[in-house]
Amino acid sequence: MTGILGKILVKGANAYYISHMLDLILIGKEIAERRKKLKLSQTELTRKAGLSRATLDALENGRAGELGFSKVTKLLAVIGLELTLQSASSQRPTLDELMQEDRDAKSLDRRG
Repeated sequence: MTGILGKILVKGANAYYISHMLDLILIGKEIAERRKKLKLSQTELTRKAGLSRATLDALENGRAGELGFSKVTKLLAVIGLELTLQSASSQRPTLDELMQEDRDAKSLDRRG
């Protein structure tokens, strides 16, 4: 994942807009934060994703030198996140757009 040019969005209930280069360390931090929010242990998450706990621990703590795309996407799918690529020339969202997206997400959460 390190060295991907452009913007990558890690999307869930809240959208994370990360510009420039996104590296594996940032992805690991997002996964750890989401896992804890969902009250999942590393063991529970890795069992559901079909990965080793050592792999997740290394990812969450910034020690994973490289990690295959399929492993990352399996982890993200279990915790309800996804990666989305968009052109580097795309405009960043405005504060109003982010606030509206947050309101929409909260509205959907109340219905579900």
